[in-house]
Amino acid sequence: MTKTVNVNEVKTKLTKLLSLVTAGNEIIIEEGNKPVAKIVPIPSPHRARRAGLNKGKIWVSEDFDEPLPEHFWTGKV
Repeated sequence: MTKTVNVNEVKTKLTKLLSLVTAGNEIIIEEGNKPVAKIVPIPSPHRARRAGLNKGKIWVSEDFDEPLPEHFWTGKV
C-alpha cells in the first residue's frame, strides 16, 4: 500500500508513518501537491545459505549427463 502525506503531516505523525513503513508500506511525501520524497521499507537481509539441509532428499540419476536419444531430437520413435 502506498500512502501520500503532506510535509506538515510528516512532522506531526512521524512515529505512526514509520510503523506503516515497518509493516511494508510506502509513504510519499508531498509539498504543495508535488511529490518530493518517498519513505520505503529497507529489505531484510537474506539469511546465509547452509549446505546439507536437503541431504538424502535429492538424487541424481547416474546417466543424467548421457546424450539424449535421437528420437528426443527428431520426434521419430
